[in-house]
Amino acid sequence: PHPVADPVTSPQRPHRLDLDLSNIRLRYAPDAPWALDRIDLSIRAGEHVTILGRSGAGKTSLINLLLRFAEYQDGSATLGGTELRAIRGDDLRSLFTTVSQHAHLFAGSIRDNLLIAKPGADDDSLWRALEIAQLDDFVASLPEKLETLTGEAGARLSGGQARRLALARAALRDTPFLILDEPTEGLDPLTEAGFRSALDQISTDRTVIAITHRLDIIADTGRVIVLESGRIAEDGDFRALKRRNGPTARLASLQAGLVKL
Repeated sequence: PHPVADPVTSPQRPHRLDLDLSNIRLRYAPDAPWALDRIDLSIRAGEHVTILGRSGAGKTSLINLLLRFAEYQDGSATLGGTELRAIRGDDLRSLFTTVSQHAHLFAGSIRDNLLIAKPGADDDSLWRALEIAQLDDFVASLPEKLETLTGEAGARLSGGQARRLALARAALRDTPFLILDEPTEGLDPLTEAGFRSALDQISTDRTVIAITHRLDIIADTGRVIVLESGRIAEDGDFRALKRRNGPTARLASLQAGLVKL
């Protein structure tokens, strides 16, 4: 059976898309451990938050819950006051754009890959998205320009170019929520700097949920949520959390090379 049951219709979209999780518990089988265990979390519309945690801490499960790829067994999860279970999965996912290190490119043209995000977009919109992703000069230099074939899984593009094309797709897909799942992982420093500049542009006026293990890219005033074994271990201002003797401070010390594993 499908892991998530869809309602026949969705209620009208609320004007303000605040996200509220209360006492959420989620696991993938009746005898499996809890992937999320009594999570209480509120994210206001337009807020930017960073999720930290080791592998297996629950970061992916939290995103699976939000996108209705996994069902929660206990608690309440609402978007704009509406329970997620009352919203059709496709309707809910239409509110989210995900940018990750594993964004897939299809064996078609650059145009084809962009139109996945917004079918029917005109050329001006496509070039604007490429400009935001800092890929417009490269595409303009190609003989076939937008009709250039990317190859299977983007094989004809470099890793950085493929990542930027995926970012241009995200720029076209103007949704209220943006999920960033380690999107700069594996990029060289120069490419990463340009990529982050482009990310800043598409993050404006959206609710942003960033998943990372790197503390050097988090603003001191940013909100950080630390997951440990499916539970929220810390939630607060990054600068304040670094001053405490908690998970964030320990991770900061590890990454600074001050303590040993």
